[in-house]
Amino acid sequence: MKNSSAELPRDYDTWPPAQNKRQAILNAAADVFAQEGFGGASIDAIAARAGVSRQTIYNQLGDKDNLFKVVVAEITDRSSAGFFRVLDTFPVAPQDIETELTQFSAQLLRKAICDPNGRWLRKVVETEGARFPELFETWKEYGPGKKYPAIAARLAQLAHGGYLDLDDPALAARQYMALLATDLRYDQQIGRQTPESEIDQMAANATRTFLRAFSPKR
Repeated sequence: MKNSSAELPRDYDTWPPAQNKRQAILNAAADVFAQEGFGGASIDAIAARAGVSRQTIYNQLGDKDNLFKVVVAEITDRSSAGFFRVLDTFPVAPQDIETELTQFSAQLLRKAICDPNGRWLRKVVETEGARFPELFETWKEYGPGKKYPAIAARLAQLAHGGYLDLDDPALAARQYMALLATDLRYDQQIGRQTPESEIDQMAANATRTFLRAFSPKR
């Protein structure tokens, strides 16, 4: 059964260049799993897309179950790396907290939440989590398990600097991320590509709501 809402862009910019057979297989497998789901994907289809033989896949990465796990692990690592690159731009000493946090939020949406790696992973966890429960545990470890504490630490810095009033930075981080993703999840569920202008508006709305809750009381 095809799963078009998980399908990735066809320009292959999402994946690293296939400089060797292993990477070519992983790129092809990610695309086939996205299009067909785990059950509908076949080693033959992956081999054809990668331009390798069926036996090469078995030699390089094992059977379909193991190939799927390796693809998920690689995309999880890539998604996490993208998130932390954006996190480096977090405004820890802002001149204008609403403007700068809105700009950061927009970049977080574009490059970490909306990016194809993140979309692929969320869809995989949703559709294949029952078959591969360890995927959910891996996703939690690399996703919320690392990302939410990192956001909480940045928010705690803002609170220490007097920009926010927080009792529980971890809770505030979860609420911030939930505000960012609320409207986006609907688009992702129906397979709609969110327009750039709407991403900016989502970031502005989420930031404004967050600051209303956590700005220092005057």
